[in-house]
Amino acid sequence: MGRRTFSREFKLEAVKLVRDRGVAVAQACRDLEIAESVLRRWMRETEADPRHAFPGHGQVKPEQQEIDRLRREVAKLKAERDILKKAAAYFARDAT
Repeated sequence: MGRRTFSREFKLEAVKLVRDRGVAVAQACRDLEIAESVLRRWMRETEADPRHAFPGHGQVKPEQQEIDRLRREVAKLKAERDILKKAAAYFARDAT
């Protein structure tokens, strides 16, 4: 049997079931047929960042997008620096 996947809406509703409606975690897990550890992890993720919890496949949190953009910029700046170092060394050699 393969691994089950759940939609973002399902996860949010499961968390709401426990938090807003006061259903016990163990009871909610039995009703939804999921492991207790899974629901508790979903609750932690929702608590940490409710708006960006469960981004799904291909969706990235804004912080991760910024980190990726900065990494690309650092790589570009390092390449430019290396080119300028080589050019400076080349012209310094010709000047003597």
